[in-house]
Amino acid sequence: MTVDYRVELDRFSGPLDLLLFLVRRNELDLIDLPISEITAQFQRYLAALQFLDLEQAGDFVVMASTLLEIKSRQALPNPEEEEVPEEVLDDPRSGLIQQLLEYKKFKEAAKALEERAAESLERYPRLSDERPDAARDPSADRIKGVELWDLVSALSRVLERRVIDEESKIRYDDTPISVYVEQIGARVRELGRVGFTTLFDNASQRSRIISIFLAILELLRHHGFRADQADAFGEIWIVPPEVGQPGKADLQEPT
Repeated sequence: MTVDYRVELDRFSGPLDLLLFLVRRNELDLIDLPISEITAQFQRYLAALQFLDLEQAGDFVVMASTLLEIKSRQALPNPEEEEVPEEVLDDPRSGLIQQLLEYKKFKEAAKALEERAAESLERYPRLSDERPDAARDPSADRIKGVELWDLVSALSRVLERRVIDEESKIRYDDTPISVYVEQIGARVRELGRVGFTTLFDNASQRSRIISIFLAILELLRHHGFRADQADAFGEIWIVPPEVGQPGKADLQEPT
């Protein structure tokens, strides 16, 4: 029996967010975007996103197709060498670059508003009776140390080096993610830090790899664990919470 499962995670903001991350991480010129380079890297991330079977994966597939189309249009003969229709003489990247510039402005404005709101709360803390009754949404927590796309990049490297068990469509790992959260959390606490890639050692089933990845996100977002990366695209280290940091008590120690 084939088990149907799909990851729903609101932290994946969309293909423009990934493109902007790649531009920033590789220190590329946004105005003169190197399509060939960005397309190759985008496709690596797309492979990991399709493996996770995200709800939003279709949007990333559309963007990958757009990048390939722009790349092919750039490969057209130089108009000095061969006559080319006037409509293709314009820079095929212009539309995408404009979208990225607008999205960058949006993100910077949103970040500025968040910082101002945080400063206001520090200056004028709410009284206890002024706080909202609803509990804080933990899904809004930010991943510390590295960005989500860094983790996806690390996952893509794990997948490139690992042969996925074809029987995973039949032998579904139904272990609750909470079990992986406890196991990984206990291992990180014991060793002091653990490499992201080592957490997938001996994992060949697709469902198990996905569960481990989601458990890592759970530890980073809700339990105070941190992810550190010394070099771009280098190993990501999962580090336990600092003493007294909120979230540490949420994870039960193994008995």
